[in-house]
Amino acid sequence: MYLFVFLTLLQVVFIIVFLLISVAYSTLLERKILAIIQRRKGPNVVGVFGLTQPLADGFKLFLKEPVLPSNSNKFLFLLAPVISFFISMLAWGVIPFDKTAMLSDINIGLFYILSVSSLGIYGIILSGWASNSKYAFLGAMRSTAQMISYELPLGFTILNVAVCCGSLNLNSIVYAQRHCWYIVPLFLPFVIFFIAGLAETNRHPFDLPEAESELVSGYNVEYSGMTFALFSLAEYANILLMCFMSSILFLGGWLPPLAVLSFIPGSFWLGLKVSFLFCLFVYARAILPRYRYDQLMFLGWKSLLPLAIGHLVFTIAILYVFNLYPH
Repeated sequence: MYLFVFLTLLQVVFIIVFLLISVAYSTLLERKILAIIQRRKGPNVVGVFGLTQPLADGFKLFLKEPVLPSNSNKFLFLLAPVISFFISMLAWGVIPFDKTAMLSDINIGLFYILSVSSLGIYGIILSGWASNSKYAFLGAMRSTAQMISYELPLGFTILNVAVCCGSLNLNSIVYAQRHCWYIVPLFLPFVIFFIAGLAETNRHPFDLPEAESELVSGYNVEYSGMTFALFSLAEYANILLMCFMSSILFLGGWLPPLAVLSFIPGSFWLGLKVSFLFCLFVYARAILPRYRYDQLMFLGWKSLLPLAIGHLVFTIAILYVFNLYPH
């Protein structure tokens, strides 16, 4: 019993450390890609080729003094980033990194991730309200409306995968793509999922909650030091989660593109797919203009949601007519 608990805690620590390192170096990758697109060098001073820049940034934020606004609710102000960071870590317990490399293999893993990811809004709402700042409060309200709007098309696209696979287990979804990745028959849901993922993580061109030209920095404008770092870690952890989910649902997860390449570890293929999708997130930031808020709402409610519902009905009809329901 004690050995089982110890091994489970060891796995949890390993996943958290792996995730923190991945988040740190994903920021470096983003800055390097943006530098290449904008024809500049990017981070190249701290360490060889700037490889220790994320460590230096983290150390700097750790040493900075956290500033508490005098009129804020200090308890909730400090609690908000902790909630955001903690919730961003919860979903990783059911992510399959390989055939057997996962913390928990539960049958409702898909619903678990949807449920946990929807809780992240509470940290943002608390930060906006507890800061007692109009910019932070407006950013929190924008983020709330945006996440509610885009969770609906996100959920309907995931249902396309669920009805094709006949299971909510993430490993089963990966195994169901042995012969054909779901991106081929479900290309439109993949595009909708990617766009909704950009909006869910408040990424460009849907970064209205953090619009510097309007809200200075949005819901985290009053934060500094480690409290700001926790929000940043939560944001990039959610981006990586969206990349992992896209890979698992539509790109075969840890499965290789060809059966003859199955001798290469599955975690390598999953990492390659996640890296590719993360680069798409960065390219969207570099090349797309920011949406107006009314355009953001129009896209979510009047474009993506009808498309997602329509494609779900179409998928169910095809499966029913041709008797293709998974057994």
